[in-house]
Amino acid sequence: MVEYLPLSQIAPDRIETLLDAAFGVDRHGRTAYRVRGGVAAIDALSFAAVDGAVLLGTVQSWPVALADDAGRIIAPLIMVGPVAVEPALQRGGIGRALMRTQIAAAEQHADAALMMIGDPEYYGRFFDFTADATGAWQLPGPVEPRRLLARPVAGHAVPAQAGHVIARSA
Repeated sequence: MVEYLPLSQIAPDRIETLLDAAFGVDRHGRTAYRVRGGVAAIDALSFAAVDGAVLLGTVQSWPVALADDAGRIIAPLIMVGPVAVEPALQRGGIGRALMRTQIAAAEQHADAALMMIGDPEYYGRFFDFTADATGAWQLPGPVEPRRLLARPVAGHAVPAQAGHVIARSA
């Protein structure tokens, strides 16, 4: 039976092994890793899917912000991802359930709108993420503009102004 637990209950080495299997050992060079580098995941918004002692999937959330050219915060944001599922179990609904769990928690505990780098067809269809307000955002690496997504949550609007997405302390 699949349970959804706080990710803090899972040993970090198990999480890293799953992320390596889902995204490859070279994943640390990706733009999303550059954005959230140096900050800890938000415990209240990061979850694991487990079946007994078996780790099936994870979703992590990170404190980031939209900042001006001087590094002053325009608006806090929460970066969602990676959403990782054991490769043999992908397309079985675990990732969707993890996202639903994360969004439900964000509706209760988030201090900002959600953003992510992801597939707009998938995350738009199932979770209402869009690129409507993110066109003027810059990241510290390449990203297709259509894949830079955001959604309001818990009464926090998505900022539409230009800026740089940077890590922030929680």
